[in-house]
Amino acid sequence: MSQASITFNNLSTRLGNNRFTWITAFAFALLLRQATKGRKPKLIADARRVAREVKEGELDFDEYDVVIIGGGTAGCVLAARLSEDPSLRVLLLEAGGSGVALRETRIPVAYSLLFHTKHVYQFFTEPQDFANGKKRFWPRAKMLGGCSSINAQMAQWGSPGDFDRWGDIIGDDSWKWSNLKRYFNKFEKYVPHPDFPDVDVSVKGQEGPMKVGYFSEVSEGSKLFIKACQNVGIPFSPDFNTSKGTLGVNKVVVNATVTKILTERVGGEIRTVGVEFAKSKEGPRYRVRARKEVVLSYNAEPVLSTHLRSAFSPTILMLSGIGPSGELRKHHIPSVLDLPGVGDNLIDHPVVDLYFKNRYDDSPKHVKPSSLGDVVKFVTSTLKYFITRSGSMATNFGESAAFVRSDDRALFPESAYPEKLHDTTSSAIGPDLEIFTTPMAYKVQIYLLEHGDFTFPMHTFAIHVVLLRPRSKGTLRLKSASPWDAPAMNPTYLERPEDVHKLVRGVRLITKIARQEPLVQRLDHSDKDPLLDSDTYLKSDKELEELVRERLETLYHPTSTCRMAPLEDGGVVDSRLRVYGVKGLRVCDASIFPEIVSGHTAAAVLATAEHLADIIKADLKEGH
Repeated sequence: MSQASITFNNLSTRLGNNRFTWITAFAFALLLRQATKGRKPKLIADARRVAREVKEGELDFDEYDVVIIGGGTAGCVLAARLSEDPSLRVLLLEAGGSGVALRETRIPVAYSLLFHTKHVYQFFTEPQDFANGKKRFWPRAKMLGGCSSINAQMAQWGSPGDFDRWGDIIGDDSWKWSNLKRYFNKFEKYVPHPDFPDVDVSVKGQEGPMKVGYFSEVSEGSKLFIKACQNVGIPFSPDFNTSKGTLGVNKVVVNATVTKILTERVGGEIRTVGVEFAKSKEGPRYRVRARKEVVLSYNAEPVLSTHLRSAFSPTILMLSGIGPSGELRKHHIPSVLDLPGVGDNLIDHPVVDLYFKNRYDDSPKHVKPSSLGDVVKFVTSTLKYFITRSGSMATNFGESAAFVRSDDRALFPESAYPEKLHDTTSSAIGPDLEIFTTPMAYKVQIYLLEHGDFTFPMHTFAIHVVLLRPRSKGTLRLKSASPWDAPAMNPTYLERPEDVHKLVRGVRLITKIARQEPLVQRLDHSDKDPLLDSDTYLKSDKELEELVRERLETLYHPTSTCRMAPLEDGGVVDSRLRVYGVKGLRVCDASIFPEIVSGHTAAAVLATAEHLADIIKADLKEGH
């Protein structure tokens, strides 16, 4: 019997009557709480109010105790938590705006409409040699909250074994599940739902600033998917976030792009002293001094905190002269510290989508209107959402999921799947595949860029397979010495053949579920449109391997490019997230993950930031 479980996996964050995205809600909930105590936080667009313009020969900076680079998933959490101490001056620098006024960040289903706007970095990977040579689109949010402002709000912690592996890799039990679980609880305020009375509320967080629960709107197809999964042998669980697995920031500066971290060498020791940033490529540079800490948080988050903005943390380190010396020489960047692991070990969750025709006209196709009828439905459903918080616009899109193991013989019998695949899971109950649904299909992002549309002309339903523990690893490198140029991102998808084979197994499982009662009654398998997967179950393994290589996309979860590991093993930060060899500099985002988690990364980034906030508070108290 499979150890995986299936569940509705929705996360809802609300502040008053307005829905904010994950971290924007988190940050502002704490900001407002602190404001009632008389410390009103400041959101600042004019850099001159917090920093001095760089002028030749001038060395005097405006000073802060902690400067946080990146208002992404981790950065906002750190800023909020550290600012609970009224004696600390904390500055949070964010390249984008606040994002709060954007309609798309306030409607759950509409988040993807921001992908091709000025609010998102239009990044692409390098051509993927093992995925038919195509580039993949890697959008990165440019606003407070980072990529948590443009995600599907799927509250999934990962497998406990993932974090036990973290603790083993770095040699620090504080990163193991038994300790880290309290940081998941710390940000969580669980909201019970009458449809799921069996959830054990006693193991849930009750006092956190972020409400976690179940959306009221779940499509009929996703409900039937769960029953179909049960019928193929995957047991149901209402909660996969169990031990069984699967404030006030003082000042926030928006529209501030960090150009480099400032360091000095004193008595043989490299010390972080501040941060340089600018509002535009041609505009003036500004500098601020950090008395105690800089935290880089640009990746999935001096603290460096980002979230794809995982792409930014190693980039800023290298632009600051911290990284592989050969890469720095290539771009004529003076080397401050040769740290070979920076930008290595890039791991992402690849996903493959299968598309089916929905017999009914109830998919949210109108989110991207393609007809007058769609426009009318878009307007009426949007109004309904803002008035009642219900209807088709209230879905988070990723509505239901199954977590399974590719070596589960109940699902993949040896007679049909004789090949033994390398076990990459973190424990005996850890999954390596996720199967999830969306109430409509959308074409791969590259199709949108080439043809200008990503929706289907008919009502659809989609089922997706995610490889949770890929073996293929890539790199992130600079393309130039300019902070305004995108880095060279090469995840090397599918370089390892077993990654392809596991995804093929996932595709096979999807085709079986799609033809299983009761879901089969909702899907029209008689439509042979070549865009649909009505007959994909008939394809050979070779044909499915080609399908995987052609359709492969990202789930937008790049990690591990500044990984927490021993220095001799390619690590960049230690167990207190301090950059090796540089005093006063830490990294806090998905780039520090020793290994990618067996689930969606945002919650793990939140817990990491909560943990680091306590670490920094303890270190400052002890005078470190």
